[in-house]
Amino acid sequence: MSFNFFVKSNITFGNGSLNDLSDLIKRHELRRVMVVCDSGVKAAGILEQVLQQTKKAEVYTVVFDEVIPNPTNEIIETAYRIARKEEIGGFIAVGGGSSIDTAKAVNILMTNPGTIRDYAGIGKVKKECLPLIAIPTTAGTSSEITNVSALIDTEKIIKYVIIDNKIVASDVIADPKLTITVPASVTAATGMDAITHAVESFISNQSNPLTEYHSLKGLQILYQNIVKAVEDGADLEAREQMMLGCIVTGFGFSNANLGLVHGIAHTLSAHFGLAHGMANAAVLPYVLEYNAPECSQKMAEMARMLGLTLCGNIEEDQYVLAGEMKTLIKRLGIRTLSEQKISREDFEMLADDVLREPVLSFNIRQNITKEDILAILEKAF
Repeated sequence: MSFNFFVKSNITFGNGSLNDLSDLIKRHELRRVMVVCDSGVKAAGILEQVLQQTKKAEVYTVVFDEVIPNPTNEIIETAYRIARKEEIGGFIAVGGGSSIDTAKAVNILMTNPGTIRDYAGIGKVKKECLPLIAIPTTAGTSSEITNVSALIDTEKIIKYVIIDNKIVASDVIADPKLTITVPASVTAATGMDAITHAVESFISNQSNPLTEYHSLKGLQILYQNIVKAVEDGADLEAREQMMLGCIVTGFGFSNANLGLVHGIAHTLSAHFGLAHGMANAAVLPYVLEYNAPECSQKMAEMARMLGLTLCGNIEEDQYVLAGEMKTLIKRLGIRTLSEQKISREDFEMLADDVLREPVLSFNIRQNITKEDILAILEKAF
């Protein structure tokens, strides 16, 4: 048995841990920092809390609050030009995956030449990046601890990923209190994103004992708390557990990679701007059904971990998890593809683009055909 398992970030976890930010800034001896966030973080008052900490650390601070969902190459270039002009020495990313992915991408360009598209793929970042402190405000993407930045190329109309250990955040401040203001719909979508990460990485053809442990444990934590967090956003214990489950899962999927669910979701987001978590959740049960025959024992193992009822016949038990995911997304109000304004007329184009997704190489079931993808889209419609 041989495998690799990479972990980098220093994690400070707990309610009120945002108060440690000023000490982290001083520890890195930063003099000029850029805070990267979106307008929602600003409106929720979280940006102001962060700025109180940067003021306490007596560090020159530039705010870039123009992050958009599914960040584009253009957004990265805009933020980079500001960061370069201001001679930024480190970054503080505050928000969900889009904010953290944006900061990772800008950070690449601060020490590496060319355009951000040059770094699409695996292991293409040559030089070490500047210090990056990631402060998640959602429990979903695990971007705060992963080696991935997901971006949109608006010219090629694709969602692509940069995967490189050099872009992982130097430090993470995981303060569950910061997720309290997240709306129920976003909590549901981001939570299902995390569950998708757990499931796909557990059955990935790149999984190993360490990734499987984290993926399975993360799935259990997330499943036990997502409904509580969605139905009562003020349930701090559920919020805390969701953030914990997201981080645990992140250790698994950042090492094992993902699969067909993400291949479809990336394409939906690139063409129609669907929120990543919502796109994942809409197709998850149907991809699980498709993959089940190739990993029947693992499907049953996940169902067993969640306390679902199994009959002892693997031919039936392999589909129990998929059935439960259908029930869960319905309870959480996840919209179908048709409810998200996707038309059947788009299926052919979508299927063609999905087949070009690099992430499909990690899917447990290979030799995926266009007809397979069309059938999944039809079920999710």
